[in-house]
This record gives sequence, structure tokens and C-alpha cells, in this order.
Amino acid sequence: MELCLYDDRGERELARLPLPGRDGDHWHGFAPGISPGQRYGYRVHGPWDPDRGHRFNAAKLLLDPYARALDRSCPWHPSQRTQGEGGEPDPADSAAHVPRALVTGKLPAPSRGPETPWAATRLYELHLKGFTQRHPALTDRERGTVAGLGAPAIVAYLKALGITAVELLPVFAFADEAFLAARGLVNYWGYNPVGFFAAHPPYLAGGGPDAFRAMIERFHDAGLEVILDVVYNHSA
Repeated sequence: MELCLYDDRGERELARLPLPGRDGDHWHGFAPGISPGQRYGYRVHGPWDPDRGHRFNAAKLLLDPYARALDRSCPWHPSQRTQGEGGEPDPADSAAHVPRALVTGKLPAPSRGPETPWAATRLYELHLKGFTQRHPALTDRERGTVAGLGAPAIVAYLKALGITAVELLPVFAFADEAFLAARGLVNYWGYNPVGFFAAHPPYLAGGGPDAFRAMIERFHDAGLEVILDVVYNHSA
């Protein structure tokens, strides 16, 4: 297991550090000098034995599944394939075509939501990008972002509907699928996640995890809960 560190733009690899410790399936190590904003990924070495579920391929840069932030979105590229058409390991290095995880600082404890009883809950389900894309009260910069969804005009509109909770269609970081890329399309709905702890980077518009949390706080301040649609059964 190797920890790969990248420069501030996520383009040049600075170091590969082996993780020397292991407890069960958890690998660990200590890398001094790393601070918030550090870009990183992993390369994992091991057997290639698909019949036993082993598809280790160190040519592929892997995301930290527990990353709290990613530095870019994840459009499809053939180098992301782990396996070739003949069942052999795909030799193409994927580093140029996958996001980097970002080290984040410690965030303050979030506020608790209104905790509306389930029997009294009235849900409004929406797609973050679609709902904010054409609203006349938003600027072009706010459209399709958490800043737009948390804007006062949007929160006031939803509150006036008489709902108690907003349910967001997938907002986690997600990838495009190969069949969409072949048609010149991208993943709109988000049902192809690459990480369950990081928001989709375009939704943050460069704001980082704090931007998502600020949106949640605005809904809580208005007495509205926020529920997330989590997709465990078909990840990227």
C-alpha cells in the first residue's frame, strides 16, 4: 500500500510513501508535515486473481474512500479500467484522469436539525443542480451549487411550501459512465458515487466542505431538516 502525495495543483507526484502498519484490513503510517489542502491518492499492490475477487492493479491511482473532499470531478476515461478485455490487468496509468483526495482540517461539530417526528414529516425531494439552475433570484455563479440551494430566496420559498424536510438526490462525489461518455453525455443524476464522505466538487464551486455545511446550517436555521439520498448498491 503506497500513499502518493501531489503538488498544490494535483499534477506532479511528489512522493510515494509505503504504509508500514497494518491492523486487519486497515493500513496506516505517519507522514510528517502534511497539512490541510494536501492532495493525495493510493496505489495498492497485490495478487491478480479475479476468480477469488482479487484485482489489485498498482497502475491505478485510487481514491481514499474516507476522503472528506476531492479536488475535481471524475469524467470517464479508458485508463480507469482495472481489467482489459481479455481479463488481464489493464496497464494504463490512470493518475491523469482521476481526482485527488484532499486532506481537510478539523471541522466544528454541526448543529442538530429540528428532529421533526417522522409522522409529522413532509418531504420535498429535489436535485441540487436542477432545482437551482434557472431560479431568477440566483446569480450565474450560484446556479447548480450548494451556495445557490442555501440562498435566502430558495430557503424562504421551500419553507413557505409548508414542508419540514428537503431530501437531496445524490450529492456525493460521482463519476461519469463509459456509455454516457461515448454519447457525449455526462452523469446528471449522481447514481454512480466514488466517495460517500465528499460532496460532488462542481456543487461546491471551490468552496470545500465548509460550503456544504453552511448550506445545511441555513436550512436548520429555518427549521428544515436535510435528508440525503445515499446510493450503496451501485457505486462507481
